[in-house]
Amino acid sequence: MDLQTLTYIVVGLSFALYIGIAIWARAGTTKEFYIAGGGVHPIVNGMATGADWMSAASFISMAGLIAFLGYGGSVYLMGWTGGYVLLAVLLAPYLRKFGKFTVPEFIGDRYYSQTARIVAVICLIFISFTYVAGQMRGVGIVFSRFLEVEITTGLMIGMGLVFFYAVLGGMKGITYTQVAQYVVLIFAYTIPAVFISLQIAGTPLPQLGLGGYVGDVAFLSKLNQVVTDLGFAAYTTGSKSMIDVFCITLALMAGTAGLPHVIVRFFTVPKVHDARMSAGWALVFIAILYTAAPAVGAMARYNLHATVNTAVTTGGDMFAPEASIQGETRPDWMKRWEKTGLIAWDDKNGDGRIQYYNDASKDDAFLAKAEAAGWKGNELGSVAKGTFTGKVDNDIMVLANPEIAGLPNWVIALIAAGGIAAALSTAAGLLLVISSAISHDLMKGVFARNISEKTELMAGRIAAAVAVLIAGYLGYNPPGFVAQVVAFAFGLACASLFPTIVMGIFSKSMNRGGAIAGMLTGLIFTLVYIVYFKRDVLLGMDKVPDSEWFLGISPEGIGVVGMILNFAVSYLVMKLTPACPEHIKHLVEGIRYPRGAGSAQAH
Repeated sequence: MDLQTLTYIVVGLSFALYIGIAIWARAGTTKEFYIAGGGVHPIVNGMATGADWMSAASFISMAGLIAFLGYGGSVYLMGWTGGYVLLAVLLAPYLRKFGKFTVPEFIGDRYYSQTARIVAVICLIFISFTYVAGQMRGVGIVFSRFLEVEITTGLMIGMGLVFFYAVLGGMKGITYTQVAQYVVLIFAYTIPAVFISLQIAGTPLPQLGLGGYVGDVAFLSKLNQVVTDLGFAAYTTGSKSMIDVFCITLALMAGTAGLPHVIVRFFTVPKVHDARMSAGWALVFIAILYTAAPAVGAMARYNLHATVNTAVTTGGDMFAPEASIQGETRPDWMKRWEKTGLIAWDDKNGDGRIQYYNDASKDDAFLAKAEAAGWKGNELGSVAKGTFTGKVDNDIMVLANPEIAGLPNWVIALIAAGGIAAALSTAAGLLLVISSAISHDLMKGVFARNISEKTELMAGRIAAAVAVLIAGYLGYNPPGFVAQVVAFAFGLACASLFPTIVMGIFSKSMNRGGAIAGMLTGLIFTLVYIVYFKRDVLLGMDKVPDSEWFLGISPEGIGVVGMILNFAVSYLVMKLTPACPEHIKHLVEGIRYPRGAGSAQAH
């Protein structure tokens, strides 16, 4: 059976499974729509949380980042997993104790202010739409390559599927769909990793294969030799500054703990103890993918070089004529992926071969050697807005990895289904928190308090439908590659919601003035910084040089500065405004001692 037919079958069966679950688990009440009725088992919730959180960034883009950043990519591993420790310890049990439906509802009641609730909704919408842009880009990439349709068509199919089970089933439908999606994505990620680890290192465990041997040479040493011979930095040497590594890691950690679509998952379990157990199970399910990701990234990078430069596998001279593949016989996988624009070839010296090397290297001896061999610049890259970039797109590595390694068609079809599952599972969770914020926090909570439950449920479904359309547009025109866009969302969450939630739980004196001022300060500062330094992508303006970063902190890590500003401004405004009422202080004491879900309420 040919690859395309097999892919249609595998992806089609997974879609049928999701739709069947959505019909079976459709929501009939607002409680089922917002928090799945509040009775989800901790193990089931942990698996759904894993799927909800392991987005297209984790499945598609993270290993691609690790492939090209090497050691520097460890910030994503540390940040995204470490964030769950913060979430389990600092937030999940206390928010479950509070017993509400949404994060803005908690902030509005804790800070005794509808304004605070509205500001929290604004923060949530910025965070969620930034995050969902990355997911929809992932959907478009998978569809455009594996189902060989236009990205726009792929986005429309993905939007239709998310619309069906998010609007019909709400959180109840999403929860059980995400359990199925977790199973699909984890098998899709680990099976190719096992095959490739066996090919390269002779062990079925990718985690051990990373430290294995290629012949008599350690795999990482071999990879270091390959990339440095081509003018790239050594794989095991970090390229980021220490302050940027620290800030990106902390921003991803605090951002994880402040993401509304992740937090709301802990409202779906029966008891406070179950919230802690859910976080623990989620870490177990997440660890299966995250411990394999470094090996997947490293082996994908090795296979890419081995495919393009035959000297990698033969041990020959990189600069010898036979070290590059003839243009007409370049790998079939490359021909297929060229249609997506994520990889391209520009024969700069007209020799019919691919020269893939770092032509921006500052090593004069290396560049002189490349020039002497007749090389006129790096010829392998991607197409950005119709222009050859000379850089392989990060988002290609995991999805193309089975094809690069020559794995069976059924494995390639499986990874297509996994990539779609990862993107759709997170997109559905994000769209639900957006719809909940609009229908429950704005309509029911502020502007139309007397509406019936039936009207509120309909408003939530309409809001979800509108959010799907906006998400589709953002997926068509995203501000960067998948993991980068997602990192921006984590930075916004880190700077705006995370400090306000933490202070709401652990500070009895923090008042509404401080919370509102802090959220706005953190959100506006971080958003302006990201837009300014990414204006070339977002606004089509000239790129601002990285040398102008504040203290050397990249846009992915600036959320930490926004978080510090949030804490500082909140404290200062708290001192200058009326004190927090006594009944709110008692409310905070009730939240801090988790004796039963829903017992700590404002009066």
